[in-house]
Amino acid sequence: MPSFNTLRSIPSTSRFQPPRPSLALPRRLPTPRRSTISPSSSSSLAQPSLLTTRAFAMSSPSPTNQDPAAPPPPPALGPDGQPMTKSALKKAAKLAEKMAKAAAKEAINADKPKPSQSSSSSSAAAAAPKREKPKKEAKQEPEWVNKTIPGEKKDLSEPMENGYNPQHVEQSWFQWWEKSGFYTPDEPTEEHPYDPERTFVVPAPPPNVTGSLHIGHALTISIQDALIRWHRMRGFRVLFNPGYDHAGIATQSVVEKRLAKTESKSRYDYGRERFLEKVFEWKDEYQGRIANQMRRLGASYDFTREAFTMDAQRSKAVTEAFCTLHEQGIIYRANRLVNWCVKLNTTLSNLEVDQKELAGRTLMNVPGYPANERVEFGVITSFAYPVEGSDERIVVATTRIETMLGDTGVAVHPDDPRYKHLHGKFVVHPFLPERRIPIITDSIVVDMEFGTGAVKMTPAHDPNDYEAGVRNKLEFINILNDDGTLNHHAGPFEGMKRFHARRAVTEALKERGLYIETKDNPMTVPICSRSGDIIEPIMKPQWWVNCKPLAAAAIERVKAGEMTITPAANEKEFFRWMENIQDWCISRQLWWGHRCPVYFVNIEGLEQERDDAKYWVAGRDLEEADRKAAELVASLEAEGSRRSYTLEQDEDVLDTWFSSGLWPFSIMGWPEKTNDLQHYYPSSLLETGWDILFFWVARMVMLGIHLTGQVPFKEVFCHAMVRDAHGRKMSKSLGNVIDPLDVIEGISLEGLHTKLKEGNLDDKEIAKAAQGQKKDFPKGIPQCGTDALRFALCAYTSAGRDINLDILRVEGYRKFCNKLWNATKFALMKLEGGFQPRSDELPSGDESTVERWILHRLNSACKEVEQSLSERNFMSATTAVYNFWLYELCDVYIEAIKPVTGDDAKGAERDERARNSAQNTLYTCLDAGLKLLHPFMPYVTEELWQRLPRRASAGGGAETISLSSYPVWMEEREDPTSANDFDSVFSAVRAVRGMASDYGLLSNVQVYLESSDERTREMVRGQEEVVKTLIKGCTSVQTVAPGSVPAGCAVKSISSHLNAHLLVRGLVNLESELTKMEKKLEINAQAQTKVVGLLGKEMPNEVKMANEERLANLKSEREALLLAKQQFLSIME
Repeated sequence: MPSFNTLRSIPSTSRFQPPRPSLALPRRLPTPRRSTISPSSSSSLAQPSLLTTRAFAMSSPSPTNQDPAAPPPPPALGPDGQPMTKSALKKAAKLAEKMAKAAAKEAINADKPKPSQSSSSSSAAAAAPKREKPKKEAKQEPEWVNKTIPGEKKDLSEPMENGYNPQHVEQSWFQWWEKSGFYTPDEPTEEHPYDPERTFVVPAPPPNVTGSLHIGHALTISIQDALIRWHRMRGFRVLFNPGYDHAGIATQSVVEKRLAKTESKSRYDYGRERFLEKVFEWKDEYQGRIANQMRRLGASYDFTREAFTMDAQRSKAVTEAFCTLHEQGIIYRANRLVNWCVKLNTTLSNLEVDQKELAGRTLMNVPGYPANERVEFGVITSFAYPVEGSDERIVVATTRIETMLGDTGVAVHPDDPRYKHLHGKFVVHPFLPERRIPIITDSIVVDMEFGTGAVKMTPAHDPNDYEAGVRNKLEFINILNDDGTLNHHAGPFEGMKRFHARRAVTEALKERGLYIETKDNPMTVPICSRSGDIIEPIMKPQWWVNCKPLAAAAIERVKAGEMTITPAANEKEFFRWMENIQDWCISRQLWWGHRCPVYFVNIEGLEQERDDAKYWVAGRDLEEADRKAAELVASLEAEGSRRSYTLEQDEDVLDTWFSSGLWPFSIMGWPEKTNDLQHYYPSSLLETGWDILFFWVARMVMLGIHLTGQVPFKEVFCHAMVRDAHGRKMSKSLGNVIDPLDVIEGISLEGLHTKLKEGNLDDKEIAKAAQGQKKDFPKGIPQCGTDALRFALCAYTSAGRDINLDILRVEGYRKFCNKLWNATKFALMKLEGGFQPRSDELPSGDESTVERWILHRLNSACKEVEQSLSERNFMSATTAVYNFWLYELCDVYIEAIKPVTGDDAKGAERDERARNSAQNTLYTCLDAGLKLLHPFMPYVTEELWQRLPRRASAGGGAETISLSSYPVWMEEREDPTSANDFDSVFSAVRAVRGMASDYGLLSNVQVYLESSDERTREMVRGQEEVVKTLIKGCTSVQTVAPGSVPAGCAVKSISSHLNAHLLVRGLVNLESELTKMEKKLEINAQAQTKVVGLLGKEMPNEVKMANEERLANLKSEREALLLAKQQFLSIME
């Protein structure tokens, strides 16, 4: 049966436990009580609304007694004198209905005589205008002033503000935390020696200094810091190490864009050294911004260990790692096929290349070409090669026709009878007649059934052709310059841009009669993830890491259980990628980054190829490189001869991920054997997004095991991707990238637009992004505060699901903070008058049933949070603490103890022992509740906790809540009997609330709690005052045996031995209610008939599902109405 209780709205993705469904039969559905927690959510438990059917009835036309032959009434006219549309008529009808209701209500109120008035005076009062109540003047709160000296403990001498203000609450705390050194771990001593089982270390993923942190970084920090604070409060020695990544390609790219936009200059205008100075200026500015954001987010980093991937210590580690791996032969030099980005003028790893799927012919814009010039992709072009010395031709096909200028072979299958007579012969290149192209046989690259069975070979520009070229010893001819133009190997097309050559080659083939056709071809286009440019596979001499042996060791150690990866799906992906790993190109043709510590030994009088690895030496410094060079030259010298040489350092820099791969141990001082390396490596946990599992995590594991002999961390937790409320990926061009500070502080729509102009977007992109912002944030972003943002991000987090972030939900948690503030403020009033909490938090034995219940619930919350955080289930952890605060402590216990702790109790009769017990229980719940919340909400919990009195024991003497003891499950608080007893009592409270609401009883609520069980009656009798307190408008509560309930009561069954009765006879017009019920049943039947008719028609699946759901709701509503009618009739009998 559907419930018509008023249910509190809860965040839709949280697994909060709702109140038990009320079994009351409805008089009317009350207006839902809106939660102060999440305005974006709606109760998923709400059943069909009777108000819906009532509104339907009122808006339906009523029958009239007009003569059918009478002319139709003239159409209604609007203010402009024109006939009103149906929509306008409906709006007008609703307005008229609203005004009629208001007038009727006013008339009813005016007709009610006061007890002291005569009937004549009542008539006069009814005719008199309604007297307006004088408005209470709002109490002016003095302006808040922060009197705290920066770095000192916050001054809380002033009374608490009337409401929660995150801007005020968050001031001063972090400066105090940092200056006090709370987050720098204590060095091991004899008294507190190093204990790996009680040490928790998180190497914070270093954000790129390309710009400010975005909401994804806020998620990472929120999760990590929650675990860090939780472990610190549990007595672990904790290290949370902050740092920043130089982000080679990304940072150089944004600085170059900025220079082009603001100064119309390129890096070449500055030269390497001056350009690097510009980048360091950028780095310093944005590192400062990021550090400020970290502090504002409340991240409890040890900032005394702040690191940067290009600082002196990390640079030393990079040089050591490179030289070691080079000496071991794991790093080697080779001229191999690489991913080349023309726009950035550098190589990229496979992981930095996106694969764009095309279903067929597609015109695309390419960086470096005019915006109105689009390049054709998704087609395959066939053309013919003339066979040398004959009239025959071999037809081949390609998706990149310009690469035929680099062809050095045509492959056929050795068993294909069509081409056996051509084995070993040549075809003639139509544009490069001096190039004889051999016809080769290859059973690996050729499929006889596909196309013509002949495949053109361009080994210097295609991965598959590269392997075939190596097998068949083909010539490797590179036709591209680094800037994307064709070089001298392209013959008559030399100097053309690559995609201009695409069209030119096609036209030239047509002129020679060699063009066959072009048709659609589904394909994948490789695109640079940084610049959006089309990637070109080309041959380049580069430095490579042989990953096979490193990956094999990593797989073995992880499978042995030395490291876990959560969720399990990510672990499977990790193994799959490791088992199929390719060698890693670590050279980058950039200026910003760690310059490769290798030198070409230029030997006088000797012909040398720079591609030849034997002429390169690695050195930790120039002196070591020179020594190695001298040894090399000596080994090449003939007896009695001496050759001079010079050293030329490689211009390239190392891939950013190479230095990042050393992060967990380089921040601990590696390669030196430091105390930090001894005590804090391996790390306990790496928390990061699953999207960089291969970019970063795999490389840290490989390099960590190989260089230190240890897996770098024991656990990897991969969080989900943060998307916008519509499920879209965050993108600057969409305008949905969110700065966490904008959520914390709030920002107007105009402010969001202004920030767009500060970036590197062009005018077209800015206009598009501004439209996206206007759609998503029409009123800007409201001020939510750090605590609400952190709590929301953690509440969203569960394994294996992306996060669609709705700012309204974050704002809802700001209201939750306000609830905490007001509840604590109210509770503190109950602790005034010199209250001093007991020295320990154990129950005293004087606790009432409701006290034992709340302590049991606190115990359950402690246990659930402990288990959830241990399992990295942040959604469950936040749900547990949220429910305890909102639905148990605030909604029940604080309300229930008002009669005991209130100042209006009669002094002589007040039970001081009960009062003291209730106060101590309240204090215990506030203290523990704030501590439970602290890992998620550091600022508001510190502010409120500092206002609580302290226990006299040493355990209560922590300076800050972040160093206090985290609440744990205590056997002494377990009391399932009392908990079950009060659950029954509170179920009765909810039932009566529901019935009173259904019958519209706001006052004179008279309750009878009936039980056939003597123990239950005694237990309930002891809670009558609590029940009366918890039910608004309740004047009496009586506990009775069966047969003692007066006639005319509505009833709800609570359990097999407890029923709740509400007196309604004489208080409710049952006949009027029954008439209304009949009308609702009639409307319900009409609505069901209409929906059934719709379901018999053709409609989209989603529409059909919606109608089926509506029909089910209508049936449930009808069932409830019939039951309600039955009870009305029984009461009237």
